[in-house]
Amino acid sequence: LEIIVTILNENDNSPVFAQPNLAREVPEDTEVGTAIVAREELSATDADLDTIYYELTTTVQDTDGYFAIRGVNNPELYLQKALDYDKFNSTTLLLYARDRPVTSPTNTTNTATATISITIRQSDTRAPWFLPCTRLHNDNSVCISSPYSGRVNISEMSTEPLLLEPGPIYAVDPDYTISDRIMYSIVGGNTDEVFSVDAGTGNLTMNKVVTSPDSFLLQVMATQASNIRKYSVATVEIKVINKSNFAPYFEKEVYNGTVFVGLPQGSFVYQAEDPSTPLVITALDQDFPDV
Repeated sequence: LEIIVTILNENDNSPVFAQPNLAREVPEDTEVGTAIVAREELSATDADLDTIYYELTTTVQDTDGYFAIRGVNNPELYLQKALDYDKFNSTTLLLYARDRPVTSPTNTTNTATATISITIRQSDTRAPWFLPCTRLHNDNSVCISSPYSGRVNISEMSTEPLLLEPGPIYAVDPDYTISDRIMYSIVGGNTDEVFSVDAGTGNLTMNKVVTSPDSFLLQVMATQASNIRKYSVATVEIKVINKSNFAPYFEKEVYNGTVFVGLPQGSFVYQAEDPSTPLVITALDQDFPDV
């Protein structure tokens, strides 16, 4: 008597990840579509030889959608959305491996979990910012600065760094974990080479006296020391004025005026000694005798 015995494969084994815990550092400027973890490193095995179904989730709020797997049966991890270091610099992903489709009853499904820790490394993506600057719509990727301005006296040589508004020339690398050194130079508007800028500090000084009242509109460039292609340009307006040696003064110490009852707002005030002549208050300055 020949008896044939067929042994049925019972689903009594859970999938197993070779590396249940992985860590990866991803540069901020990684191109979308780039593989982060290869399929071979994330594939699970099953002693029952079942087909493995994968699902990826994130545990960190506001980081969903940046990473994905190639398919339900292909666990290769890739970048699905462009990264921004200022939005988040790390996240934790959970990769589930099941021996039944996701829609199957849980009591018939065996599951394994792998944890993938992702750290974002800031990349050198932005040019220097001149300070002070204002961020647009609370966006940390863009900061707009105002022009600098200052004054020099005609025919007078200043040996100290010029005082500017709203502050001294100063720029920073907005990729703050890199914080590259900033170099300064004047690239335009410096007629007759009257001014110079310290390459390391940004201090603006005079090389010679100014003999004409024409203003200067300087273009100052800030570049990263390690990459001159990362640069920004700021405008510096220098007005040339006559030196002021005297304070203004009023022609009189006391002015007496007269107003009439019932006059509407904006009516003239008249001189007390001559009610027919409007009262005029004038000041003089010996630095400007013709004004």
